[in-house]
Amino acid sequence: MRRNIDILSEIDWFTVLLFYCLVFFGWLNIYAANYDENVVQSIFSLTVNSGKQLIFIGFTVIIVTFILAVDFKFYNTFAYVIYGVIMLMLVGVMLFAREINGARSWIQIGQFNLQPSELAKFATALALAKYMSFQDFKLNKVRNQAVMAFIIGLPAALIVLQGDVGTALVFSAFILVLFREGMSPVLLIAGISMAALFILTLLMNHTTLFISIAVIGLVVILIGKKTFKRIAIIIAGVLLIAATIKGIDYTFYKILKPHQQNRILVLLNPNIDPLGAGWNVTQSKIAIGSGGLSGKGFLKGTQTKFDFVPEQSTDFIFCTIGEEHGWIGSLILIFLFITLLLRIIYIAERQKQRFTRIYGYAVASILFLHFTINIGMTIGLFPVIGIPLPFFSYGGSSLIAFTIFLFILLKLDAHRVQMLAH
Repeated sequence: MRRNIDILSEIDWFTVLLFYCLVFFGWLNIYAANYDENVVQSIFSLTVNSGKQLIFIGFTVIIVTFILAVDFKFYNTFAYVIYGVIMLMLVGVMLFAREINGARSWIQIGQFNLQPSELAKFATALALAKYMSFQDFKLNKVRNQAVMAFIIGLPAALIVLQGDVGTALVFSAFILVLFREGMSPVLLIAGISMAALFILTLLMNHTTLFISIAVIGLVVILIGKKTFKRIAIIIAGVLLIAATIKGIDYTFYKILKPHQQNRILVLLNPNIDPLGAGWNVTQSKIAIGSGGLSGKGFLKGTQTKFDFVPEQSTDFIFCTIGEEHGWIGSLILIFLFITLLLRIIYIAERQKQRFTRIYGYAVASILFLHFTINIGMTIGLFPVIGIPLPFFSYGGSSLIAFTIFLFILLKLDAHRVQMLAH
């Protein structure tokens, strides 16, 4: 009994409050996204998404109770076991699950569909935190970097093989954790450069691009010392960039599926296919823009009501906020998310044990990427890759996975003094 009292007194209740505020507002907007004034629908009805989501919310209470009841040492001790079990689930889904929307990502359990790729995020965070928290761990060792790349890359690769590239891209958020722990910013610069090169490859004629790169290389050679080593490095760099361009071109047109190509092309040029691949983003921006300053009012969204925006209770739920609650409602939602992220970072920074700090930054990084990309794709800043808004979008797998993700951190934080003693 003493142990439970201690947990309740040490738990970060402000974070719990932020979590359930987001869940509650998400639930209301899930109802609004599917509301039809011509059909009598209770928000609690199990025939509509809001009723089903309420069941998932009820599951979160059970899950939170279980997480807080389990010994805090469990999550560190069994991190690799949890990771291994989830990896086996990803393999099983890839081999045995039926295809839905071009991807094999779901395990059907009765009337409930479980998506192991959502669970893989917290499992990867636990495994990465455990490996990086060993006393003799050095971030600059090649062996350690290879192991970390494997821990992060394995679930991402398995998810790509399932056909869910969007979810796999989320695992790139773990790079932010590595920066916090001291990794050189060269990797970040390289990533930004690759993104810029990717865009240029799609926008520019390849011959023009090759000539431009060659000219830049020649100018760099002429304005510096003309040593053999320096010239050789510059030439090798130019050739590497040229090879990368060819690799990007091959990947884009030979590996990506047509609908994935279209989503990226539409991002670069929204008018290329306004009635096809560009429809979602176009209608999304119309819905958000039509809300104005204060919105049209709860359940009064016309874009929502007439189903102009597909997937509006899941990937595009931010449209409902923008249309019905306007700029003010959108700002409040963004404020809640940013407050939650800052609180998680604060919790991570106050840890004395490396395992919890690394895990905390993993939670913050994954939530940040989901939040940024989901809202960004609804307003046309990012391609539509089909990832939910955490705690807000309709879906049991997403809500349950993010609940586990967050409350493991709160459990570890509540025991930060005891963890230091171990």
